[in-house]
Amino acid sequence: MRRSKSQTRSLRKQRHLSESAEIELLESWIESQKPHSGTNPLSVDPPPTDRASAASASASGGDLRAYAGVKLFSDLPISKKTKDGLARKRYVEMSDIQRASLPHSLCGRDILGAAKTGSGKTLAFVIPVIEKLYRARWGPEDGVGSIIISPTKELAGQLFEELKIVGKYHGLSAGLLIGGRKDVDAEKECVNALNVLVCTPGRLLQHMNETPNFECSQLQVLVLDEADRILDAGFKKELDAIISQLPRQRQTLLFSATQTKSVKDLARLSLKDPEYISVHAESKFATPEKLKQIAMEVPLDQKLNMLWSFIRSHLHSKILVFLSSCKQVKFVYEAFKKLRPGIPLKCLHGRMKQDVRMAVYLQFCEKTSVLFSTDVASRGLDFPAVDWVIQVDCPEDIACYIHRVGRTARFTSEGKSVLFLAPSEKEMLIKLQAAEPRIPVQLRKPDAKKMEQISGSLASLLVKYPNMQQLAKRAFITYLKSIHLQKDKEVFDLSKLPIEEFAGSLGLPMTPKVRFISQKKSKKGSVEATHQQENDLEDGLEVVHRKVDDIGSSKDEEEDNILFPKETSVEVEANGTAVLATRVLKKKKLKINVHRPVGTRVKYDDDGNAIAPLAAFGDSEGGNGELQPEKVKERYEKLREEMKVRDEEDKVLHRKRMREKRTKEKLKMKRSREEETDTEDDHSELDEETQKENSKRSKKIHYDSDNDEGDKKRIKDLGSVADSVSIAEQEALALKLLSSMHS
Repeated sequence: MRRSKSQTRSLRKQRHLSESAEIELLESWIESQKPHSGTNPLSVDPPPTDRASAASASASGGDLRAYAGVKLFSDLPISKKTKDGLARKRYVEMSDIQRASLPHSLCGRDILGAAKTGSGKTLAFVIPVIEKLYRARWGPEDGVGSIIISPTKELAGQLFEELKIVGKYHGLSAGLLIGGRKDVDAEKECVNALNVLVCTPGRLLQHMNETPNFECSQLQVLVLDEADRILDAGFKKELDAIISQLPRQRQTLLFSATQTKSVKDLARLSLKDPEYISVHAESKFATPEKLKQIAMEVPLDQKLNMLWSFIRSHLHSKILVFLSSCKQVKFVYEAFKKLRPGIPLKCLHGRMKQDVRMAVYLQFCEKTSVLFSTDVASRGLDFPAVDWVIQVDCPEDIACYIHRVGRTARFTSEGKSVLFLAPSEKEMLIKLQAAEPRIPVQLRKPDAKKMEQISGSLASLLVKYPNMQQLAKRAFITYLKSIHLQKDKEVFDLSKLPIEEFAGSLGLPMTPKVRFISQKKSKKGSVEATHQQENDLEDGLEVVHRKVDDIGSSKDEEEDNILFPKETSVEVEANGTAVLATRVLKKKKLKINVHRPVGTRVKYDDDGNAIAPLAAFGDSEGGNGELQPEKVKERYEKLREEMKVRDEEDKVLHRKRMREKRTKEKLKMKRSREEETDTEDDHSELDEETQKENSKRSKKIHYDSDNDEGDKKRIKDLGSVADSVSIAEQEALALKLLSSMHS
């Protein structure tokens, strides 16, 4: 049964009135029961659990219960639509970070929250964003109301999916703005009508700079997920440019596993009395409690062998492998894929296209496999049911280690992690064990008997597939470069690495040349040579003093003294002290000075005096020599007109030359055709004469041997005569000759 227009309007009015009543109730509830600033809701005793009376009181607008310290989402002062979205995903009980932050964020306070990985930080800021805009009755005509910034595209996509689940029953519009996609123009058309933007810093700044009429002057909530990563030097320029275009009157939420309290960073974001929430600050461990962490000392040239052996012995586990560079990920993935360990393999790195990265992420979430990845997957991504996290390359610091191992043991599940440490990287284990809160890493020795050697197989692959050799070289160079660029030289010391053995473990027949290593060696060699020259100089001075003291020594002793350089001369002053002459250094190669003065055009006035360039366009009458732009412009216009005239003349001359050239070619072709025709006629005439001569020669004449010489003479004469007489005359001569022979 279809409703009439009047019934539809009445239902909309009723729904609008119910929403208005709910918003009014929520605002009074939040304002009357908000916790005191600086308090930790986790330490507050939860209110009585008589939810039936509480629900009736809430519905009637009577006494409202305190929401600080509650454990269930249904006890929070949030809208029914949000509760329905949470119930749809079966979100019932809050985690620690949600219990600690939501009472403060729902009040509109700035939050600076830190919690372990996998503790539910996403809902801790998604719910306040939706509720803030819902209570403000935000619509499409109001524009952008909230911006959620994430450091990586994958994490932004994950946050967007969570936002769609919780806000499914709301009328808010949201958009995912990330780089690597080609639909930038389509985004520009609709971005102004979106209420919530989930984005990466670069893409957001691109829209701020390029999209017409894009503004965030009415922004209500700004969220930084993985805030410590966004606040570091890698995103400094982008973040500063974004913050400069946002209003200062806003709510700001910062969440991360390792949070910063830097006054400088907080000042950049214009935070106002933020609530510092660190739910695991008093915890014994900085990592999830159900995470079992192992570290093994593995030489650099044995790490791939250990990784292969580990994968072969865990074929039914979901494994996440971290490497330091994109080239390493590509090489290990391609090499292991050709060696076929018996489990599906995938790779994820920053140089992949966005659609491919998202496809790999979703496939790894669904199927048991091995994922080789860079640190692009170390932050925030929620991979369900990851059994093992393997760090083949050492993390750059403790925070990086915490984010990596946080991909397993999410929320209440269990997980395991393994860290491969080269002998020169054992200092990292000491730092991990000394960290506060503690990181319980246990050191174990690998079983050498179970380790499979694949270096020979890799060498065969490089021979069979030539493109693999280039991949191996790039992986070798990028790994050494990553070690070279690390700041912590106590852990990352390039001089302690077995470089040749490492190249052999990748299957390379020869160690590739690395530019920065050769430069480092050359600098080291030059320093050693300088020290050697100083030592030689000191030895030479000792010899000089010895020669001055023994001036009366024999000539043989002077010749035996070969330590002193030949080009060095010794001068003895009147007081008996020896002075070493200045050494003649090698002539250095001349270098071109890029800042050298360039040649200038010199002009002369009527008196023959040199004047500065462009002085001819100066104010000669006033005497101040100032440049007159009008005069310069006039001269350029004149030169431009002259160039146009010359250009037309050149075009006419060019067309004339091309016409003459075509005429000559046509004449040449005509002559060649005529010559070919004459040649064919000559050949036809010659063919006719040749046929006649051949027909005559076919008639053979036999002569007696006695008159052989005479016959030859007669034949010769006959042939000469035959050329000059006709056929009748030739017949008459032939008959006369026969008659003379018979006689």
